[in-house]
Amino acid sequence: MAYKEPVHDFYGICSNFRIYGDFLKASPFGSGHINDTYKVLYSQAGMVVPYVLQKVNTNIFKDPHLLMDNICRVIDHMRSKYSEVSKNVTRRTLTLIPLKTERYLFKDKNDNYWRVFLCLENMSTYDVVESRDMVYQGARAFGRFQSLLSDLPEPRLHETIPDFHNTPLRFETFEKAVEEDIMNRAAGVKKDIEACMELKPYATKILELHKKGLIPERICHNDTKLNNVMIDNETGEGKCVLDLDTVMPGFIAYDFGELVRTGSCVAEEDERDISKIVINMDMFEAIAGGFIDGAGGFLEKEEKENLVLGGILMAFENAIRFLADYLQNDVYFKIHRPLQNVDRTRAQLAIVKEIEKKYDIMCNIIDNI
Repeated sequence: MAYKEPVHDFYGICSNFRIYGDFLKASPFGSGHINDTYKVLYSQAGMVVPYVLQKVNTNIFKDPHLLMDNICRVIDHMRSKYSEVSKNVTRRTLTLIPLKTERYLFKDKNDNYWRVFLCLENMSTYDVVESRDMVYQGARAFGRFQSLLSDLPEPRLHETIPDFHNTPLRFETFEKAVEEDIMNRAAGVKKDIEACMELKPYATKILELHKKGLIPERICHNDTKLNNVMIDNETGEGKCVLDLDTVMPGFIAYDFGELVRTGSCVAEEDERDISKIVINMDMFEAIAGGFIDGAGGFLEKEEKENLVLGGILMAFENAIRFLADYLQNDVYFKIHRPLQNVDRTRAQLAIVKEIEKKYDIMCNIIDNI
């Protein structure tokens, strides 16, 4: 059955926000997989002005009010830092449009939660990386994002998805899936299970360093894919970091590791030809250079020394999540063919091996930046 776009009263929803002018239309927008996103067009003084309307996925984000509290604090803090050095604040941070009641979250009659952002024009996001400079600019934007939030005042941000990067807990879920084997699939992936079991010591490494006081907790983005950075169409600069829903406490290694996992390996996430799973060292150097340049020196010694470990950890965590989902009948990650989660697992395990093989070289690159 073909997918049908849900019917919403976009005019009625938008009328609750401080958007002036005449409503023209709303249409699906972007390539995100979590929230439903639409571009809304208004006519204002004869000009067509775009906004971004989003329906928050409350299956993922159980408390949208806490989610919006995080986002408002993060945006306000970054805006205050940028206003000290730049006049183009609205092109470097997201801008929320308030309701007519001053808040930012509207609940409709069907218990859907909606929010509106200004639409950033003359900037683009890219699902496919087109150049080394694009990788550098994306990584630099995430490093700058980390730096701007490194002095965010108390209280601690809410955990919008509790235990999102709790790798030991993810491993417990994986072990339980193996033990229960509800679909009798474990025998067919015995070698994959064994490979994941052998990597178990990685699960606690970052947390152990934190417990020893060697690595501080930071504010992390937690979804540092390069398509979450808007690139200026004219200058090519990575300007604005998007998708702030998963911004919450974590460790620098997580964000850097996700950049390495998704930005330095050109193969698809479910690539079946393992020989194609290769860490492109030129791309890695661009990621490392951009991220550290953007961070601007706030990183502590132990954080820099364990950035590469973050790449292993993120690939390993995704491997056990994919394999656990396969053993549990593919209930979480969408699949388009049988064994797709197994292929995803093997691709992630191959990334782990690639980083292990090149670990010293990658650390040396970081040391020399």
